[in-house]
Amino acid sequence: MERLKAYKFRICPTEEQEIFFAKSFGCVRKVYNLMLDERMKAYEEMKNDSTKKISYPTPAKYKKDYPFLREVDSLALANAQLNLDKAYKNFFRDKSVGFPRFKSKKNPVQSYTTNNQNGTVALIDHKFIKVPKLKSLIKIKLHRQPRGVIKSATISRHSSGKHYISLLCKEEIIELPKTNLAIGIDLGITDFAILSNGQKIDNNKFTSKMEKKLKREQRKLSRRALIAKKNGINLFEAKNYQKQKRKVAKLHEKVMNQRTDFLNKLSTEIIKNHDIICIESLNTKGMLRNHKLAKSISDVSWSSFVNKLQYKADWYGRELIKVDQWFPSSQICSGCGHKDGKKSLDIREWTCPLCSAHHDRDINASLNILGEGLRLKS
Repeated sequence: MERLKAYKFRICPTEEQEIFFAKSFGCVRKVYNLMLDERMKAYEEMKNDSTKKISYPTPAKYKKDYPFLREVDSLALANAQLNLDKAYKNFFRDKSVGFPRFKSKKNPVQSYTTNNQNGTVALIDHKFIKVPKLKSLIKIKLHRQPRGVIKSATISRHSSGKHYISLLCKEEIIELPKTNLAIGIDLGITDFAILSNGQKIDNNKFTSKMEKKLKREQRKLSRRALIAKKNGINLFEAKNYQKQKRKVAKLHEKVMNQRTDFLNKLSTEIIKNHDIICIESLNTKGMLRNHKLAKSISDVSWSSFVNKLQYKADWYGRELIKVDQWFPSSQICSGCGHKDGKKSLDIREWTCPLCSAHHDRDINASLNILGEGLRLKS
């Protein structure tokens, strides 16, 4: 089955190419903000006069008033309009998403998307990549070869100063052979995941391991901000502050990369070895309101893990079954089905009073999640 698959690579642009990307980020941001402003004004006018028809502007309209928009890729500007349309649709579909907001140059990640038209985006000699409107080739760190046809490319600059390109490819993804195995997963904090086969996946606590270093570097950043303010220097122009800011951003990026790598490898392993995966659907947003556990919950990234399992299951012909968050997986004996009542978090092992089976709390929960998932499937 043909699917869209994204590949992300680090790129190493020259100084001239960095200037072009900065211009592109700025122009895309400018067009997006202008279109959003016009839409908001048109909506206010329509409220006062309901007979008036709304006509939405296109990026081409602004090129006369802002000639510098001609210097960047027109497809990038067109994609800004598509992104705004999508933001509006998401808002009307679900109000909790929030109304579209203006883009700021202070955002830690700046990006733009362009489309591949007749080879305008292409890899050259496994070392370089070409993009529209840029005459010179960009050096790319190609750690694996993308398969299929490149549909679009998103160039981004992170707060660490590093540049990346994400290639969206249309390729044939073959379903994995059947294993006739099912697994239940109970997500936790002490152990990241407890599987119904008795395996416990260690929580690496990536943020905690880097916490001491992060605190030290963030204190340095605060001191440099104070020095800049005392000297009356704008933080954007304070070189020492900006240098330290990039250093802190690199540490945060390292933690994020470690976590993403761990989640990708674990989700792929589970998908490869099981046909049916049963997991608890957790209300992570609600759980983050618990200030004692919020930091630990954020670090484990349960939502990201479940999302990875979901799209990989869809790709490779597996089935992901989500068990209701209110299902009492920790209260039921997986042996006889006796419900023993609610237990405090400090109780890690218990014995069923009915069948005398001794349970590890988390393994018992994963077995119950598996049983409930298979019941929902049948």
